[in-house]
Amino acid sequence: MIVAVPRENHPGERRVALVPASLPSLAKAGLEILIEAGAGQPAGFADQQYVEKGAKIAPSRQEAFAADIVLQVRAADANAQGTLADLEYYRPGQVVIGMCDPLGAPQLAAEAARKGISLFALELLPRITRAQSMDVLSSQATVAGYRAVLLAAEALPKMFPMMITAAGTLNAAKVFVIGAGVAGLQAIATARRLGASVSGYDVRPAVKEQVQSLGAKFVEVALETTTAETKGGYAQQMDEDFYRRQRELMARVVAESDVVITTAAVPGKKSPILITAEMVTKMATGSVIVDLAAERGGNCELTKPGQSVVEGGVTILGPLNLPAEAPQHASQMYAKNISTFLLNLVKDKQVQINLEDEIIRDTLIARDGRIANARVEQLLGTAAS
Repeated sequence: MIVAVPRENHPGERRVALVPASLPSLAKAGLEILIEAGAGQPAGFADQQYVEKGAKIAPSRQEAFAADIVLQVRAADANAQGTLADLEYYRPGQVVIGMCDPLGAPQLAAEAARKGISLFALELLPRITRAQSMDVLSSQATVAGYRAVLLAAEALPKMFPMMITAAGTLNAAKVFVIGAGVAGLQAIATARRLGASVSGYDVRPAVKEQVQSLGAKFVEVALETTTAETKGGYAQQMDEDFYRRQRELMARVVAESDVVITTAAVPGKKSPILITAEMVTKMATGSVIVDLAAERGGNCELTKPGQSVVEGGVTILGPLNLPAEAPQHASQMYAKNISTFLLNLVKDKQVQINLEDEIIRDTLIARDGRIANARVEQLLGTAAS
């Protein structure tokens, strides 16, 4: 069975689905690996490194897509223009695995279904112990949280650490991280390593100890939060009244902060507004907001996705793909995730779509010419009445 890794063709995407170090475990399972020429180059992996680990190099994209299984970082609707260009290469019975944005805009998932492929969206992995080593959202969020702090440090007209110098004492920058998921916790840890005074907030009081264990102060906000998380461990969208009260209670902390990093995203939904335009006006000139939810519209009312804007002296950054800015380590983690998923899917050199396995069942988006996921089917308006 041949497993192929095509070069990513989403604008600015520098990650690759497999790295050379991930190939031996797949070869041991009897899988042949085909890498499109130059696929690993943007992440710092030369074709020769793959060859040394037993892979073959496909000189063309068409040859890569002729494989039984195709592994991508961005597939389907997570790479709309690229997927449209690749649809001609899909064939019935083929398996495609990657991040697919199935709950955001699943139109291309429907196109893939019509092509007869089996499409797996890794964003839908259940939050269970057995799936932790496959969790692409967590691994990539680690990179995003780290990079967010570096962006803030570069944009802030201050240094992060407190310094006592012959010219006087320089106070530490105050960093406020909203959301203590994987990205938020990594941002807290990175800001602390740079010497900032850090505060963190999350709607889940249970993460208080995690925030404090990293040396940050946990901001207490008295709100009812029992429904803030789904059974699958993902963020749940709250009503507007909840977000309004949340903004009111956080306004003081935001105003006192030099840097605010927001990470609140809800799968398939518009990001909740946590920082209003009015709140931005209360921040000091030179302050920085890094909005990690920019891809879904942003947590800051003034965020412009993919852009850096200055409003009232406050710089607001809306990065869209921070993991691609550290592509080597991001690819290393992603490769481990997708390799583990693949080895769970392939048994005795054959793809076995076992719907009794919740990992396979929950991530399966398309199969046998139809949409195989109820949530995606509903979004497409094709659910049975």
